[in-house]
Amino acid sequence: MQQDRLRERKKARTRAAIRDNALRLFREQGYHATTVEQIAAAAEVSPSTFFRYFPTKEDVVLGDDFDERMFGAFERQPPDLTPVAAIRAAIREAIAAYDPQEWARFREMSAFAMSVSEVRARSLDELARTIDAMAEAVAKRTGRASGDLAVRAYAGAVLGVVLSVLTPDLGDAAVDDQLYQRIDEALALLESGLPL
Repeated sequence: MQQDRLRERKKARTRAAIRDNALRLFREQGYHATTVEQIAAAAEVSPSTFFRYFPTKEDVVLGDDFDERMFGAFERQPPDLTPVAAIRAAIREAIAAYDPQEWARFREMSAFAMSVSEVRARSLDELARTIDAMAEAVAKRTGRASGDLAVRAYAGAVLGVVLSVLTPDLGDAAVDDQLYQRIDEALALLESGLPL
């Protein structure tokens, strides 16, 4: 048991070292000029170790733990909340759980995801994965199947609202409290039936 915990901590440190060095190199040299080999060397791991943690260079930027934190918080919300109210509360809780260093790293990764075309294109795969995870979470909360058309549409609507807030700012958006306030306001509109 203790060996497992030590192994997990070592993996977490290696993953963090790879990500931190990648972000530093992206800042210093630019995303496109930075190679996986340079990231691996800076993190003092082999390229094959890099690929064990991140399948692609884009995944260094996309592979954060926000969804995990948010869906964990979603499950903890009181059952009397509507799914959108629970999602809004979960997003607030997930953001509040970040310490300043984690928040700075998350903001930087999000800025890369919005401004680097290859990462933005790869994020469509992540979006599909997030819709699946959202459908699973909503299904669990509502007692319906994750493949239920209404559940899938609901999950897509929530993520569509979030994207609608992000899309006008892609490329130069500041990932900050104001952005998340706008996301919360947009989700409140969805919760109220999107009155126009």
